[in-house]
Order: sequence, then C-alpha cells, then structure tokens
Amino acid sequence: MEVLPLVALVAGSAAVAGFARRTPVPAPLLLVAAGLIAAYLPGVPQYALDPHIVLPLLLPPLLHTAAVDSSYLDLRANARPIALLSVGYVLFATLAVGYVAYLLVPGLSLPVALVLGAVVAPPDAVAATAIARRLGLPNRVTTILQGESLVNDATAITAYKVALAAAVGVGAGWAGGLAEFLLASVGGVGVGLLLMVPIHQLRKRLKEPLLQNTLSLLIPFVAYAVAERVHASGVLAVVVVALYLGHRNWQVDFATRLQEEAVWRVVAFVLESVVFALIGLQLPVVLKGLGAYEGIAAAWYAVVVFLAVVAARYLWVFPATFVPRWVSRRIREREPDTDWKAPVVVGWAGMRGVVSLAIAFSVPIGVPHRNLILFLTFTTVIGTLVVQGLTLPPLIRALRLPARDARAETLAEAQAQSRASRAAEERLAELLEDPANSTLPPPLVDRLRSVLERRRNAVWERLGEVNPVTGESADDVYRRLAREMIGAEREVFVTLRDQRHIDDEMLRALLRRLDLEEAAAYREESP
Repeated sequence: MEVLPLVALVAGSAAVAGFARRTPVPAPLLLVAAGLIAAYLPGVPQYALDPHIVLPLLLPPLLHTAAVDSSYLDLRANARPIALLSVGYVLFATLAVGYVAYLLVPGLSLPVALVLGAVVAPPDAVAATAIARRLGLPNRVTTILQGESLVNDATAITAYKVALAAAVGVGAGWAGGLAEFLLASVGGVGVGLLLMVPIHQLRKRLKEPLLQNTLSLLIPFVAYAVAERVHASGVLAVVVVALYLGHRNWQVDFATRLQEEAVWRVVAFVLESVVFALIGLQLPVVLKGLGAYEGIAAAWYAVVVFLAVVAARYLWVFPATFVPRWVSRRIREREPDTDWKAPVVVGWAGMRGVVSLAIAFSVPIGVPHRNLILFLTFTTVIGTLVVQGLTLPPLIRALRLPARDARAETLAEAQAQSRASRAAEERLAELLEDPANSTLPPPLVDRLRSVLERRRNAVWERLGEVNPVTGESADDVYRRLAREMIGAEREVFVTLRDQRHIDDEMLRALLRRLDLEEAAAYREESP
C-alpha cells in the first residue's frame, strides 16, 4: 500500500473514532458505517484486507492489550464459562452454521460449509466489551466476554485449518483434526509458558524506559511468531505471555509503567479504529467477486446464515450456563447464582469482527464457493455489528442488570489505601530512626506526611458530600484548583523563556516537573 492512502486510512479512522466518543453510538459501529460510505466516495482507493497483515501484524498487539488489561485472577475464577464459550461454543457454531449452510446452498459440500462455519464462529469482543464497559455491566459478565475473546480466535483458526484441509482433499480425518487442535492449543500455551518468565525477567533488568517500551512493543509479535514457527497457536502464546506480564506489571519501575500505558493506549486506539474502518471498506472487494451468484439468492443466504449464527449462540449459551449447575452441586456452591438475564446479554453480545474477515480472505483462490464465503462472512460481520451492536445497549438497559456498584468499589479502594498508608507511616517512622536520615529537615518530613495524608483522604473524599452547584466532590475541587495553580506557573515559565531569562532546556526541565505534579493531582476518569 502507498504511504498516502495508509496515512489517510489511519487519520480518517482516528477522526471518526474521536468523534464517536462525543456520541452515544459505539465507535466500532460508526467506523464500520464510515468505511461503508467511504468505499464508494470518488477518490478513495480500494483497501484490500490482507490476511498476511491482519493475522500476524494486527491481531497480536490487539490481543496483547486486551490480555494485559484483563485480570488473571478473575479469568481463572471464571475459567469454566470462558472455556465453554471460547472452545465449546466455537466448535459448536462451526458445526451448526456449517450444516445450515450445507443444507441451504445448492452444490456446497459439507467440508466447504464447515470452512464457512469456522470463519464466522469466533465473536469479536472488542466491540462487545467496549459497550459492556461503557454501560457498566457486572464485572463477571464483562470478564467472561473478555476471556472468550482472548481464546476463541485460536479455536476458530485451528478449526478453519482442519476444515480447509478436508475441503481441498488433504485432510487426515477427525482423528487428525483433533490431533492438530491439541497440538495448536497445548503448543500455544506451552510456548507462552516458556517465554513469559524470561521476558518478564528481561523487562525487570532493563533500566532504560525507552528500551523497556521497545521490548514491550515487540513481545506480542515475538510470542506469535515463535508459536507459529512450531505450528502452535500464536494467539494462545500471546495471551499467556500478556496475562503473566499484566499480573506481574507492578514489579516493573514506575517510569516504564507510565510510558508503556501511554504507548499501548495509542497503539490500541489506532489499530482498533483502523480494523473496524477496514471492515466497511471491504464492501466493493466482496461484491466484485459475487458476480456468479444471483442477488436475491445471495441476500437470502446472508439472512439465513446471520440468523443461524445468532441462534447457535443462544442454543449453546443457555445450556452451558444452567446444565452444569443442575448436575453439579460443587459448581452451584462455587459460582454465584445466575438468572436468565446475564445469558441473554452474553448471547446477544456475539458480534463478529476483523478476524473472521481476515480468515475468510485467507481461503485459497481455488476453493469452491470462495467468493460466496467472503460475501457471507462480510454480511454476517456487518449484520452482527449493526443489528446487535445498536440493540445491545437498549437491551442491557431494558433488562436492568445490576450495574457495577461505584460506591462499593470506591469504599474498597479507600479501605485498601488506608491499610497501605498505615504501612507507609510505619516505614517512615523506621527510616527516621536511622541516623543516616537524621539530616532530613523537619519541613521535608512534614511534606512526606502531608502527601501521605492527602493520598489517604482523597479516596474518602469521593464518598463525601457533592457540591450541589458544580456536582464536584472535595477531591474534584482539589484537583481542579491544583491544575489551575500549575497552569499559572506554566505560563510564567513560558513568559520567562520568551523574554530570554531562561533557555529552552531549562524550560523543558521546569515543565516536566510541573507535568509530573499535574499527573499526581489528576485522576483520569474512565471513558
């Protein structure tokens, strides 16, 4: 791809995603709609989605960011429902949707139909979890959706390879397919387990934040490439490594964490924006290859496959939720009670995304009905994103699921901060008894104590009274006044630089100090 079209794609995607933050419409839906419209605007080049770019270059960093931000402990606590969705459901959807397509399309062989089933089987939870976080779904539902998205791509890609081998006549039967699935899954986890500790130790020993962040950007690609090199699942390798690094991230120094968070937020924002825009931009490519099929028949196939995808998810989600509870008292005791509302949301949140399209584009040219597979994948992705994406928020509101208890979370945060502050006070008292620290002036000792007190009180203040005029808590007012004071200092420093009283090097040092002060005073709200 030429440089200018690539720059235009990134800039346009970022602009649409930024605009979406000011609207109630989820960003993925606006990006797909913008891509569909832009695909037929004069002067817009044709963007062909290349699976050799999406799978090894775009998928690993997106998986890495999602896994690092996930909770290993929460995922482990919900391992059963996550495994049932990410493995069991994907295989069930492959078979169910494939068989429906086999019965629906004249001349479509069962192996080729199963290729289609594997392609559309994995939900893309980037859109679903974005909506879930935005609407404040219960933590357990959000965790299950996130966990499913981390593993289901590996299951779908492996199922696709097995079905494709059968479709082109080189399959080794069901036993061979099962062996390949086990090799991919066990091998992917094994590669991740082998890499995670050495990578983490290397991150801890690198003292330069720039080098640490360079390593951080390389990690998902290294894990994916090593696993794929030994014919294992690169997806699972990336997820295992990222989960471990995220769980141990506190052991890395603060400068690395601050820079790494900023870098990966930008990477995730750009990649997520681009991939959803690319989905819409594929419309001309998909329709161009559909010439051999009648429009009405193709549309009918698209509707039936879409309905089969939606129905298959519910046919799996409800039994997988309730049957284990009926047959096992241990599961009933270990997991919280679940009514019918949460499975309804989980079932409706099965939106498809760029991974399905990338797999579809990787179907070899000689495979029968390849163009129809591309078309049905595209319509399924668009249908789930638009229909389910637009109706998921009102569905969640209509069901009135118990939202996250912000007050209870703030109370837990305040209690944790109080315990940490007590430990810090005890440590400070020990250090002040050391003769080596006796030269510390009393004003600086008081400053240490006041900073600690401020940190302890800040969380409790969020639970206190709110100003009826501004809607601010005492903590909000403190941060606002602190930023105003820092802004006044910043203006003075710039004026002194302009008047040649200080040079630019000194200005940068002074501004960096203020930036750190402002970062300490500012607590960013969740989007």
